[in-house]
Amino acid sequence: MTHRVFGITGWKNSGKTTLTERLVTELVRRGWMVSTIKHAHHDFDIDKPGADSFRHREAGATEVAIVSGRRWALMHELRNETEPTLDEVLERIAPCDLVLVEGYKREHHLKIEARRLAAKDRSPLTSNDPSIVAVAADHPVEGEQVPVFGIDDITAIADFVEARTGLAAQ
Repeated sequence: MTHRVFGITGWKNSGKTTLTERLVTELVRRGWMVSTIKHAHHDFDIDKPGADSFRHREAGATEVAIVSGRRWALMHELRNETEPTLDEVLERIAPCDLVLVEGYKREHHLKIEARRLAAKDRSPLTSNDPSIVAVAADHPVEGEQVPVFGIDDITAIADFVEARTGLAAQ
């Protein structure tokens, strides 16, 4: 299964998560089924010490599925395996209209770069990454070869994402 993929990239504190969240909200409002993949820091955890699923993983389980009448989640503990590639993760995502990928700076899917003055690093990523096809910033940006959006102009950014991924043609 090949997914339509569009990424949100940027330095730490550049507004990636907020932009991703707002794009999901807008695209879902427009009727699209959207999934997300977020690249996290090395030691992230989604369940807390003492939770049953945590205890299962601590006991040595490689995969732990948590299932209820409202949602399910599958956690895979890497143990001694290497981190899966983005393509390997995409293979496990159920069919949907669009997968928004937060992070994964070094991958080659189409991306928008989030920029905020409060970011830890403000050097542009566009000059070294031809897969960045737009910038969303909270400040004026000059001299870019790609479209520049206000980081709060979610309607225009969503229109752009629909056009670039081919969703608009459906």
